This record gives sequence, structure tokens and C-alpha cells, in this order.
Amino acid sequence: MIVLASQSPGRLSTLRAAGVEPLVRVSTVDEDAVLHALRAQHLQEGRPAPGPVEQVQALARAKALDVAARLSPQEVAQASGQGGCVVVGCDSMLELDGQVLGKPGSPEKVRERWLTMRGRSAVLHSGHFLVRVADGATAAGVSSGVVHFGHPTEAEIAAYAATGEPQWCAGAFTIDGLGGAFIESVEGDPHGVVGISLPLLRRLLAGLGVTWTDLWSLPGGVR
Repeated sequence: MIVLASQSPGRLSTLRAAGVEPLVRVSTVDEDAVLHALRAQHLQEGRPAPGPVEQVQALARAKALDVAARLSPQEVAQASGQGGCVVVGCDSMLELDGQVLGKPGSPEKVRERWLTMRGRSAVLHSGHFLVRVADGATAAGVSSGVVHFGHPTEAEIAAYAATGEPQWCAGAFTIDGLGGAFIESVEGDPHGVVGISLPLLRRLLAGLGVTWTDLWSLPGGVR
């Protein structure tokens, strides 16, 4: 039924905890190329540079369409059911002081980010783009939540950076892993901060004719 176009363990575990077992297929999208094309389009059309909401939507769309185009007939059949096969693409970015922060990519960048973020608040945007494979119908939306960071010490920040966990996370943190102890609170959907908003996803799926509870895979076949 659902194909998750993401290698994020947080998104996968969020879906599984909600009773949904997706087929996972990771996209081959060049994210930098997608964002470069988006900025070039804005420049050509005389529009301001794209903000974080438009950027996460563009990346989520590119990932979903890429995976949908590469699914084999066997995979489509495996993921089909009520509502057909739907590919879900997601992307997240952190907005702090008007700047967009993606994945830091190194322990040094993690430490630098956290020294800037600690004790402050930022907005985490998660774009969602859905494609129904049978007919190409789509649905899209963005979940945005305000994250209030704690005041970890420099030693704690260094220890967290050394784990490798935050290097490939938007904004250099998680709330569902080791970084959770350094987050004071979240305004908005906490699942959206993890990277996939369950309420938003339910609404988008409904627009494509998929009932959320029909996706549940519960012990003993109970629904």
C-alpha cells in the first residue's frame, strides 16, 4: 500500500509504531541539483529565492516521483491494496534566524550548529509528497513545528556529535533518539519534527482515497 521513499530510520519507526508497515525504497535524487534548479527557476521568473517550505516540498516531490518511476511491477503488486500503491516522499529542513539548515554531514558541523542553537528556538519544516502509482494522482503538504532547544554543555555536545547520529539529520538533532534529552519542548506535531507527520499523512492519503485504518498491520490481523 505505502512505499516510503526514504532511508530515514526515524520515519520508518514512526510509521511502524503507528501500525503501518511500508515498503522502503530509497530515492537516487541529487538534492543539490534539485535545489539549484529551483533557485534558477525563481531567478529566471524574477521571484525571491525559495524559502524552506518550498525547498522541502521540491525535494519531497523529487524523491517520490523518482521512486514511483523506478518501482518494478512486482513491487507495485507487493505494495498494492485498498487505494492502490502510494509512494510517500519526505524532506526536512530547520529554519533558524531566517537561514535554512540541512544535514551537517560532519561532527565538526554538528558541534558548530549546537553551539549556535542551544537555548534557542527554530522551526523544523517537513515536506510531504504522495504519488498514487496507478494514475499519477498526487497530494502534498508541509508540517512545521517550533523546536525549543535545551542548554547542553560543550562536553555533551561533543559527545553527541561523536555518536554520528545527528550528522545526517536536518538541523543536527533528533527528538526520537539520543538528541531527545537536549530538546526542551516542541510546538506542533512532534512526528513532523521526526520527519513524517502522521496527521498530515492521514489527510493526504484520504484525498487519494486511502483510509488510514486500512493500513494498520496489527498482531493477529486485528484492525
